[in-house]
Amino acid sequence: MQWVYLFTAIALLIGLLIILIRAVVGPTVYDVILATNAIGTKTIVFVTLLGYISGRPEFIDMAIIYALITFITTVAILKFAEKGRLD
Repeated sequence: MQWVYLFTAIALLIGLLIILIRAVVGPTVYDVILATNAIGTKTIVFVTLLGYISGRPEFIDMAIIYALITFITTVAILKFAEKGRLD
């Protein structure tokens, strides 16, 4: 049954690489922001998967904190890209 987790982790890493390419090549700033947000989401899923595999439920707490940080950062970057300031 461990091969399922390994396959899932490899699929997530391949998805991360594809999204990273989009973040680097993105023609507009919104493409880059969307790709960065997707990288954050895949990282959250990956950390949760690692926590489940290793039997350490505190990884889920770290994933939730990282999700909150990613959300706040994405909103702040979008606001800055739209208005040019954060106030």
